[in-house]
Amino acid sequence: MNTMTLWHLDGWEFAALAFAALLVGFSKTAVSGANTVSLAIFAAVLPARASTGVLLPILIAGDVLAVLVYRRHAHWPTLWRLFPAVAAGVVVGTVFLMWADDGVVRTSIGAILLLMAGVTVWRRRRAAAGEEPDGLTTRAGRVKARSYGVLGGFTTMVANAGGPVMSLYLLSAGFRKLGFLGTSAFFFLIVNTSKLPFSAGLGLIDADSLLLDAALVLFVVPGALLGRWAVDRINQRLFEQLVIAATVAGGVQLLVG
Repeated sequence: MNTMTLWHLDGWEFAALAFAALLVGFSKTAVSGANTVSLAIFAAVLPARASTGVLLPILIAGDVLAVLVYRRHAHWPTLWRLFPAVAAGVVVGTVFLMWADDGVVRTSIGAILLLMAGVTVWRRRRAAAGEEPDGLTTRAGRVKARSYGVLGGFTTMVANAGGPVMSLYLLSAGFRKLGFLGTSAFFFLIVNTSKLPFSAGLGLIDADSLLLDAALVLFVVPGALLGRWAVDRINQRLFEQLVIAATVAGGVQLLVG
């Protein structure tokens, strides 16, 4: 894998990756989607394609912590509805990674995130005005779940950027803060773990990347604790605004980066 090892990083590079790992922990227990900033930092310090393999175990560590904190708040019917579509998206993303270069990956995902953020804001305004039913049980709701599921699987496979996609879906489905975080925690623990053999098969995970992960994963814990402290101090409206803002910021970063 074309990546730097722990021994080739200078102090500032390691500090940047450590901050990104802390932010992963924070995003998993507070503002899901904010870890797109972590994605951008990893891609800036490491080769962009290889950075996805280094970041994946760190994300899984954050997922484990989030599940421990929010395990009682998951909505399993939503998860079962999403998984088949997500699996299809992961397969498509794996095929895409076989030929796409870093620039194509970043541009594609950045455009998807911005488009979906706009659609989410538009749908929520229509639902608030009573012009559009918003839920999970209608036929339109099932179609929406499949669409977001495929896009979520695709984006999480090619760039570990599925967080904003699923965040937008859960917001559009009307999830409150704790239900949002609990459902998201189990979703990404299962999906990210299932990606490990795909990433290893593509050469994105090896002994060097795992050694770097071992040094960085320690910073995920304080980030998760900070997020758990902060989430009780964020009201629902601000929480939703922060999630959408993080999604837009991540999309712009991918497009211009």
